[in-house]
Amino acid sequence: MRNFIFSFLALILLPAYMSGQVIKGKVSDQNGMGIPGAFVVVGNSSVFTYSDFDGSFSINAKVGEILKISLVGFDAISVAATSEPMMITMKESKDTALKEVVVIGYGTAKKRDLTGSIVRIDAKQLADKPNANPIVSVQGKVAGLSIVNSGKPGEDPDVRIRGTVSRYQTKPLYVVDGIFCDDIKFMNASDIESMEVLKDPSSLAIFGVRGANGVIIVTSKKAKNGKTTINYNTSVGFKNVGDTPSLTNGDQFKTLFDEQRSNQGLAPYAYYNKFNVNTNWINEINNDNAKVITNNLSISNGTEKNKFYMGVGFIEDEGLIDYEKYKKFTFNVNNETQLSESIKVGVAMNGYQSSLPQLHNFESALRATPIVSPRNADGMYNQLPLEIGAAQIGNPLAEVEGKKHTQLNEESKFIANVFLEIKIIDGLKFRGSYLSDNSYSKGRGYNPVFDVFVSETDQITSYGGNNLTSVNEFKNNFNKSQQDYNLTYNKTFGKHDFTLLAGYNRLEETFEGMSGTVNQFVGGEPIPYDKRWWYLNVYPYGDPTTRFANSDQWDRASVSYLGRILYNYDGKYTLNASYRRDGSSELSNENRFQNFWSIGAAWDVAKEDFMKDQKIFDQLKVKGSYGVLGNQFSSIHYPSYPAYTTGSSAIFGESVVPAYVLAYRNNPNLKWETVTSYEMGIEMKLLENRLSFETAYFDKTTKDLLTFVDLGSEKFYTNAGEIENRGFEFTAAWNDKINDNFSYSISGNATTLKNEVKSVYEPGFQVFEGPSILTAGAPIGSFYGYVVEGVYQSYADVLNSAPSSLGDYGPGDLKYKDINGDGKLNTEDRTEIGNPTPDVMYGFSMSATYKQFSLSLDFQGVYGNEIYRDWGNGSTFAQFNYRTERLDRWTGAGTSNWEPRLNDGSGYNKLASTYMIEDGSYLRLRNVQFAYDFSSDLLAKTFIQSLRLYLNAQNPITWAHNSGFTPEAGGSPISFGKDTGGYPLPAVTSIGLNVTF
Repeated sequence: MRNFIFSFLALILLPAYMSGQVIKGKVSDQNGMGIPGAFVVVGNSSVFTYSDFDGSFSINAKVGEILKISLVGFDAISVAATSEPMMITMKESKDTALKEVVVIGYGTAKKRDLTGSIVRIDAKQLADKPNANPIVSVQGKVAGLSIVNSGKPGEDPDVRIRGTVSRYQTKPLYVVDGIFCDDIKFMNASDIESMEVLKDPSSLAIFGVRGANGVIIVTSKKAKNGKTTINYNTSVGFKNVGDTPSLTNGDQFKTLFDEQRSNQGLAPYAYYNKFNVNTNWINEINNDNAKVITNNLSISNGTEKNKFYMGVGFIEDEGLIDYEKYKKFTFNVNNETQLSESIKVGVAMNGYQSSLPQLHNFESALRATPIVSPRNADGMYNQLPLEIGAAQIGNPLAEVEGKKHTQLNEESKFIANVFLEIKIIDGLKFRGSYLSDNSYSKGRGYNPVFDVFVSETDQITSYGGNNLTSVNEFKNNFNKSQQDYNLTYNKTFGKHDFTLLAGYNRLEETFEGMSGTVNQFVGGEPIPYDKRWWYLNVYPYGDPTTRFANSDQWDRASVSYLGRILYNYDGKYTLNASYRRDGSSELSNENRFQNFWSIGAAWDVAKEDFMKDQKIFDQLKVKGSYGVLGNQFSSIHYPSYPAYTTGSSAIFGESVVPAYVLAYRNNPNLKWETVTSYEMGIEMKLLENRLSFETAYFDKTTKDLLTFVDLGSEKFYTNAGEIENRGFEFTAAWNDKINDNFSYSISGNATTLKNEVKSVYEPGFQVFEGPSILTAGAPIGSFYGYVVEGVYQSYADVLNSAPSSLGDYGPGDLKYKDINGDGKLNTEDRTEIGNPTPDVMYGFSMSATYKQFSLSLDFQGVYGNEIYRDWGNGSTFAQFNYRTERLDRWTGAGTSNWEPRLNDGSGYNKLASTYMIEDGSYLRLRNVQFAYDFSSDLLAKTFIQSLRLYLNAQNPITWAHNSGFTPEAGGSPISFGKDTGGYPLPAVTSIGLNVTF
């Protein structure tokens, strides 16, 4: 097999050696960093190539022939070919902004023509990271972009751009090679050329009703002219739990539990003779050194007429809990053909197939008492003690092991894009695209029956009280078809440069889903523990009378008309105007169409004559934009068309006839939410482009919130409410080269964010979701509860304080503050007790290169937010394990003024309050990478163009103040920042290799 591979590679690469001499070299910037994609051509000939990802190239030429090297953003140079490996340094153009091209909605634009905030993330920043979802690697890299990661394999992160603008949706729109997507977990990071993060109104208005949450444009890799290139990269990593919550051990638990029983008037626990061990339940279910393995292979070939690229990838990602495994296979194929000088066609396909893990969490491991052993002497799982949580908490090990491999879920996605591009006249081109997105998910599951041992009674019982096996099955299909037809006209005359866009977009979406369950016959033979039988029609084991099935389906369509003008005069003055008219089938005829627009302007002061002789500024752009964006997300589809639900029944003779009523009152005047947004900023490049700085102030105000109002007797949707997000963004970078061997760079970004709900429906109207609230005058999702002033120290303290109607209380219980000052404690004294939205988000990076060695460090953090600790607070229904902080509980006057007495039987200390609020600020060393790039001298006599070895550490250190696994906690738009103690973010150490032939 190995000989076959080398023979195959030889056949591909041999033609490169058949004429002239192979000249090898590396193209680097002034900091010594390799430059990918540099165009290298021999004199005025047709012999050319492009530099690889690390700047290396090889080309057929004679020694002494002139090589011309060029790349957008750098000054072109010409050098004579040498027999020795060439080291070519390109100088960044002082006028980089005039040449750099970025991807925008429905096309590309020169960087200089932008009036807003678009941040480009190139392939280098995504590669060599052990992340199944590419967006995870962007955390901390972009000002204004919040990414809250989850440690669960295969689970999407919480992504928000410039705050939370709505109560129903937070994540941005992803545009992958033109098609609208909800996420990019189906993509392989190695197949991504770039990501553009669009944040301001002048870049978002072209997306109309989908632009409110921001847009992330993803461009797949395409072949470059010149040669066939094969790239293979692989890595293997090991994941472990970083910081673990501090819980009481066996002896500490017994001390606290007996004290609690005494406080409740109960005798000491009577079964310590049977429960007298010290079990760490986290360690029992934790998968130490969980593996994450990635393998990616790509082949590309480009000529003047045709460009072909194919990439395949596979990742196997184990979870931090035993028996969790996520498998993901991806492929990406695209081909572009220049049929003639004026006609180009292309096709692109992205595919994704995954085996989803059967996920668990650590919540039961945090709650289960440490004094019980996972198994008895005979190897049977022990039930938790009857008086210490057995009814509410299952044996964590039994939950993981006893139900292992009993849920088989799969997910697949296939995206296709076919386009035709016609150059009509010089500067005018038409592009028509048909795009399709087909997603499928299915799963089969089994609920087993197995026994556990009850130590107190020496009896055996079924786990969880479940005596019947059962099967579940589901299948979902989501299909999307999109058509884009665009005319683009670009013209330059004199000092004028403008680009016009006119387009039409049609989008159709359909969803069909079915699910069902069936139980075994009562008294019959169990359904086998064998996946061959896990179907609803599981004859002869399934009882057809227990079979239950459900289905859900919807479809919707939209049409859009769009236009844009980009105008630049003399490289100094820029104007950007966009318009989009969206029509949706989900709204009534009266409001079916809505208009969205923006206008932006910029002035590059550094280009003015009075700045001609200064040596400091290479660019000094002042910019601003204003626009109206849209948000089409709601809690249900077709909010203007309520469904029917069961109402009161009537009796006619001997028949009972059910009545059906509308689920809520119809409101034909509903329309989509609108976001009025503006931005003002400055961009600077200084000191020969070594220093760059950018700052912007933004304001996004969502109006006409699509609000569901439940007044008990009446329910309806209406457009009412307003949310504002505003703040500053700062981005800076310094790049410098000390000498030919050493260079370094430092970059960072910071964002301030102020979120405020201006109104909801009517004054006093509030929406609750657990401890979170949506109410006017507070940030969205604020934590709502009581302010703790301390602990009652004595009965005199109780008598001298405001009387409470919140429950039974006494010395040692939490003392809540009388917020409204009416001399009594009741529900009117609840207030905002925490804000889950950070005041500041930031990230910074450092890198250094010495000869072939490189080192990079990425940091990311937030400041000024709060976390609601939703674990370790005790329960009135079951006895949980204690946080070690409870060892400092109140035991008498003066012993504690924060940790209350032990009395979990009372709910008084468990009311949502500042006792559950923790500081959410943290700083995380997000990524460390040490790499070695083999020199071209060493590789000169091989087929290998470049070879890179690297060590990577992800999340090795976190500085935080919370008591749970991780300070990161995502969630829904109005309920986030709650730490349930469920799952940590892993620390990952990996080693990898990246080789190009």
